[in-house]
Amino acid sequence: MSSQPNPPNLPVRLVIADVDGTLVTQDKALTPRAIAAVKKLHDAGILFGITSGRPPRGMTMLIEPLAITEPIAGFNGGVIVKPDLTPISRQLLPPDVAAEVVRLILKHGLDIFLYTDRDWFVRNADAPHVAREAWTVKFQPTVVHDFDSRMDGVVKVVGVSDDLDAVARCEKDMQEWGAGRVSAARSQPYYLDVTNPKANKGEVVAMFAQLCNIPPSQIATIGDMPNDVLMFNQSGISIAMGNASPDVQKSANFVTASNQEDGFAKAMERLLQSAAAQ
Repeated sequence: MSSQPNPPNLPVRLVIADVDGTLVTQDKALTPRAIAAVKKLHDAGILFGITSGRPPRGMTMLIEPLAITEPIAGFNGGVIVKPDLTPISRQLLPPDVAAEVVRLILKHGLDIFLYTDRDWFVRNADAPHVAREAWTVKFQPTVVHDFDSRMDGVVKVVGVSDDLDAVARCEKDMQEWGAGRVSAARSQPYYLDVTNPKANKGEVVAMFAQLCNIPPSQIATIGDMPNDVLMFNQSGISIAMGNASPDVQKSANFVTASNQEDGFAKAMERLLQSAAAQ
């Protein structure tokens, strides 16, 4: 991590990690060092949880290699499940709000991924990032003509475009329109995630704190994107990845190496060293 001051003199009892851009490489792979780092956390009695904009079933490939026993926060907290995918809670978008979110995203010329707790809908299977998303989450979307009949049970709507300026403009407009009605933040430069206002990574920290009976001051969080800043703000220690933007890095207590340089594992090793020295 960076040469910033030593971590606060607080015991870390839980680590919450973002997945894409943080826990896994750009090829969506867990490195041996990352797997070993999580095992060392377990051996030290430190709990480990994951949260992502991915649907819960899109994180099942991480459960066994990381021996995950804590809840999994999919859709940025929109759906919380046990490791066997048994639901704990859901935070849905009201149908009228979901419909307006779709309208605003289309107005900005972005494509749409629409998710319920178990299904993923698109209008065009060949649209940008559909194939990559399917490869990442390990299941295919359902192609529909439009989303009008899919407004019940919506957990997340994603605006998708390789016009990154358009995504940024859509994010700004969505946040202005949706204040108090939605949570809207980029999970990747080309993805704008829109969820229930209680489905954000700040709320994920509160959820883990309650379920695990651990105060937020004893939780460490690690991530790389603007939507991770919300969990940084709610945890005792926050770590930004080296591949994060300057603004995200400034929002964290510490900065580690990039996800291509085992930044996650290096950060966990540093945390364990600090814990051992206390």
